[in-house]
Amino acid sequence: MSAGFIVVLAVLVFVVVTIAKGVRIVPQGEEWIVERLGKYFGTLKPGLNIIIPYLDQVAYKLVTKDIILDVQEQEVITRDNAVILTNAIAFLKVTDPVKAVYGVTDFSEAIRNMIMTTLRSIIGEMELDEALSSRDKIKARLRESIADEAVDWGLTVKSVEIQDIKPSPSMQKAMEQQASAERERKALVTRAEGAKQAAILEAEARLEASKRDANAQVMLAEASAEAIRRVSAAVGTESAPMLFLLGEKYIASLERMGSSESARVVVLPADLQEAVRGLIGGVSKR
Repeated sequence: MSAGFIVVLAVLVFVVVTIAKGVRIVPQGEEWIVERLGKYFGTLKPGLNIIIPYLDQVAYKLVTKDIILDVQEQEVITRDNAVILTNAIAFLKVTDPVKAVYGVTDFSEAIRNMIMTTLRSIIGEMELDEALSSRDKIKARLRESIADEAVDWGLTVKSVEIQDIKPSPSMQKAMEQQASAERERKALVTRAEGAKQAAILEAEARLEASKRDANAQVMLAEASAEAIRRVSAAVGTESAPMLFLLGEKYIASLERMGSSESARVVVLPADLQEAVRGLIGGVSKR
């Protein structure tokens, strides 16, 4: 192999390498940053691009599609010293590749840390109950807080979503114990209130029963007095009607005694009429 052929082959290889270095095809959804001698020179758009080999080089390749940035779970302390766990997810888009490259060392890590810091600050101003029930409010404040910094880094924050926000395991256990104690307190109050109402109703029932018994006794006494007055008015000074009434009562009593299961022998006076008359005489003498 002659020296001339080697030179020609070397020149051919150099030309091919030079052309390969000078021609760049950028895929859709990306933009490439070109530096000339270490200084920013230009941005290659999607499609065929030509650069000067050995002087220009592609320093950065950026994705201009939406970027999904996951923010890991972290502990946050609320204003009332409760510990909760929260994480988020952000949707970003590179709108200025030059700022994204030269404005910050790693824009993804910068945005992630800014979201975490801002999230701690926002939730730290809230009570526990407010933080657990205010996802939309936290999301809106979070997006507003990081929007200006994101613009300085050539980024647009399209959305920030709170994936999860919940009490820490220890706080959740304490909340469950508190809820259990509250339920037990309400149950005790309910039982005490029921016992109180039952006692009141029982006392009212006893009072009403006593009033009714008293009224009944008064009515019986009045009826007995009225009966005595009527009998006295009907009998007057005659003993025959009184004898008839007492005899009727006496016979009725004997009948009840005779029909009783415990009765064995019933002794009747030989002269029932004289016995009744003697009773009346004893009463009249008194």
